[in-house]
Amino acid sequence: MLISPSRSPAMVKWRVQQRMGRLTATDGTEIAYATIGAGRPLLYVSGWLSHLQLSWELPEERAFYESLGKGCRLVRYDRAGCGLSAASDRAPSMSYELEQLAAVAEAVGREPFDLMGTSMGALVAVAWAAAHPESVRRLVLYGGWASGAEVSPPAVQDHVLGLIESHWGLGSDLLTDIFAPDASPASRQQFAQYQRASSTAETARSLLAMSYSLDVSDLLARVRAPTLVVHRAQDRAAPVEQAAALADGIPDARLVVVPGRSHLPYEGDAQGVVTPIRRFLGLRSLPRGPRTLTPRQTEVAALVSAGCTNREIATRLGIDERSAEGHVERIRLRLGFTSRAQIAAWFVARRDAPGSTK
Repeated sequence: MLISPSRSPAMVKWRVQQRMGRLTATDGTEIAYATIGAGRPLLYVSGWLSHLQLSWELPEERAFYESLGKGCRLVRYDRAGCGLSAASDRAPSMSYELEQLAAVAEAVGREPFDLMGTSMGALVAVAWAAAHPESVRRLVLYGGWASGAEVSPPAVQDHVLGLIESHWGLGSDLLTDIFAPDASPASRQQFAQYQRASSTAETARSLLAMSYSLDVSDLLARVRAPTLVVHRAQDRAAPVEQAAALADGIPDARLVVVPGRSHLPYEGDAQGVVTPIRRFLGLRSLPRGPRTLTPRQTEVAALVSAGCTNREIATRLGIDERSAEGHVERIRLRLGFTSRAQIAAWFVARRDAPGSTK
């Protein structure tokens, strides 16, 4: 069943590339899923929380999925109680996670598929690959762990769970700090809101508690699919030692550690995450696009290099402050930067380059 497009014209433009549908899990719960691209299926098991529509409306996350989906058919879904999927009376568990993944896998078809799990989804992907070796062609694990008990000390886990339960707003802000420490203030605010819109506080706490309790150490040796483990070196949510544990436990798995602190694959240098994954899956490498800006964005970059705040940029250009903030965010995304200082340095270098007309 197709889901109607969002109301905003900009959102409609983004979402024409994402085909939405629903399926029914074995317990009768409706699960929402989305596909982009064409070709061999790549099933994507998300981390803790997800929202198919809102994630497609966040530029960084949408760009990440589009990069993964070029040359294959990327299939994502919201787990029960998250995003566009219906809630369930069942408590979160690995067995229920596998039931939902089974429903999505059935919708994909009978051919072996590539499977990618991120964060908590990496453990679900491992469990699936161990139980259904014939169904998985290649396995990709990003930002995952073998044992949830080793992710952080018990006192820290209890504090985070308690904060989510007592104040979902503060809890989402704290987790944003952990998941995306290098994101811009605007992106961090968007992601915190995205988390709160993805589930209730009760569901969020239950899923996070499950992620801390999961342990797939005894399943790793049973994985037969060629496996790539990708992890950021300073990931604050999942220590890189746990990525090594995954790679060491899975026969012939390859570990790729990339620079960065963000737990979210699309924050920071997303291209550094996508490139080894596409290469491992046998997909054509994506060229880095030319680092150019629109005329309006060039104006904004010039004002950033002059030290102007978003409010000052808005005043100079006769636009509102939110629009100025949006321009800065799109510049940062297009250039692959994480700060205003990088934008300023890029503009000055471009302006002062030999032959420049600026």
